[in-house]
Order: sequence, then C-alpha cells, then structure tokens
Amino acid sequence: METVWLSGAEWLAVLRVGLGLWWLESWRHKDKKGWFERGTGIAWATDVASKHRWGAVTKGFDAVVKPRPRAMAYIVVYAELALGLGLIAGFLTPVALIGGLLLNLLYLVLMIHDWAEQGQNAMMALISLVALFGMSWQTWSLDSAWGLF
Repeated sequence: METVWLSGAEWLAVLRVGLGLWWLESWRHKDKKGWFERGTGIAWATDVASKHRWGAVTKGFDAVVKPRPRAMAYIVVYAELALGLGLIAGFLTPVALIGGLLLNLLYLVLMIHDWAEQGQNAMMALISLVALFGMSWQTWSLDSAWGLF
C-alpha cells in the first residue's frame, strides 16, 4: 500500500483517534445535569420511540429502556465517554469499535426520521468498520504497546 506522509497503519490510527475524539465530543456536549437529574435524554428518546414507524423499535425500547430511564441515561452517557477514551488511547480497540458500531446502529434505527443524525451515525459506523477491519490498533495504541490483539 502506498500512502503519503504516514504509513497505512498510521493513517488508520489517525482515523481511530478521530473517531474517538468524535465520541468524546458527543459526551462533552451533553447536558449531564439534564440527562441525570431531569431525565431529558431518555425522555426525548422515549418520545421518538413512541412515534417510530417500526413497531419492533417501540416494543424493544419500551421493554429495555423505558423501565430503567436513570440507568439507561448513565449507560448512554458513560458509554460515549468510554468509547472516546478507549479509541483515543487505543485500549481494547476492537471492543470499543464493535461497541461504538452497535451504539451508532441503535441511534441510526431509533432516529430513522432525523436526517441530520442519520449522516453522523452512518459515517461513524463506517469509520468503525474501516478501523476494525483495518486493525487500527496496530500503531499508536496501548493495545499495540501491550501486545493485545
């Protein structure tokens, strides 16, 4: 593989770190007080799920998320933080990439009507796939330094 300036593995690491920064920004800009104290994030998602065109999404949301809004708020917010930090540091990278891909796909399905969100989630999912199959943890990562994966 011929590349400019960096090696192919280094470019994949740049992609991985960029995706990690994107997840970190998703975490940073959230109104944590709103999510944790007032339940705004899960309340918004509940409203979206209740009007969803696919009944399976509404049923799944009502079974898994709706009964535990506080726990789900913490799970969503801190999953985004963990994904960001894990991808930036290259720690448990394949796990973070698969987890991020699944979270993006969940967001994509839940917000099927919101085209602005669709683009972001589709691009983040694509980057996750490229970083995963390109084994982006080969360089500039704790995984590489510690001989993981």
